Amino acid sequence: MLEFLLKRLATIVPTVVFVSMLVFGLQQLLPGDPAVILAGEDRDPNVVAHLRAKLHLDEPLPLRYAYWVGGVLVGDLGESVRTQQPVRGLIAQKLPVTVELALLAMAVALVIGIPAGVVAAIGRGTAWDYAANVFALWGLSTPNFWLGILMILLFSVQLGSLPASGYVSPFEDLRANLAAMVMPAFVLGNAIAAVLMRHTRSAMLQVLSADYVRTARAKGMSETVVVLKHALRNALTPIITLGALELGTLLSGAVLTEQVFTIPGFGKLIVDAVFNRDYAVVQAVVLVTATAYITLNLLADIAYFIVNPRLRD
Repeated sequence: MLEFLLKRLATIVPTVVFVSMLVFGLQQLLPGDPAVILAGEDRDPNVVAHLRAKLHLDEPLPLRYAYWVGGVLVGDLGESVRTQQPVRGLIAQKLPVTVELALLAMAVALVIGIPAGVVAAIGRGTAWDYAANVFALWGLSTPNFWLGILMILLFSVQLGSLPASGYVSPFEDLRANLAAMVMPAFVLGNAIAAVLMRHTRSAMLQVLSADYVRTARAKGMSETVVVLKHALRNALTPIITLGALELGTLLSGAVLTEQVFTIPGFGKLIVDAVFNRDYAVVQAVVLVTATAYITLNLLADIAYFIVNPRLRD
């Protein structure tokens, strides 16, 4: 286990370095000059020159990258050119909101997708199987923003049972927080549940036809034990990978859903930063998202050892 982790860490470090170089390099291709934007409408040449020197924009590209990486290594992600606030503080404000939304959406996806996939695999060719596949097709085909608008019309406008938009911190009012997050969490989790259902069904069908499952049944074990202890546990390996990747997608790709429900999360932060040419914020958000993807993949690999004892041999 330790040897495996060291090998994975040996690949993660150069990957993060490469991602940082890619993020910084591609950011320079965006049109617009932050110094000119900060200078305001007058664009006084002296002010522009001062800002370019302050932001190291007059330095060669490799040196600017070194300044940026040096700051990142000590926790300094720069300063927003639009709000003049530390980027680290902005991320600390917005990231917990998106993390909460992503975790709630993943919980919805797991609760719906995995049981539906197991039921569809056990009842292959039955009405349950067809119903699960219809649900999966509906989940994959329904745009998140459209489903979000319909849910707002039903639960907020017609029934008045849930707030249409906004966000309340769980530390202020947990009930209000859950009421505000339940619809966007379902909207995001619905699509992922459909993907998880299809992968769970496929993995379960493959495992249920394995020799050790037939042997377990021949020994007189109950169907519940065979399905949950032997089949599902071995079918979870590809599902763990998919879940980790989907969670990473939620952390970076909930832009439309956050816009529909007016949730002040990571998605709104990156959209505003791109439109305002806020280079420091864009770089920090993309770097944090990429690092989260890499970390989640590492956690998925660790989970393999916990779920599948054969990988520890």
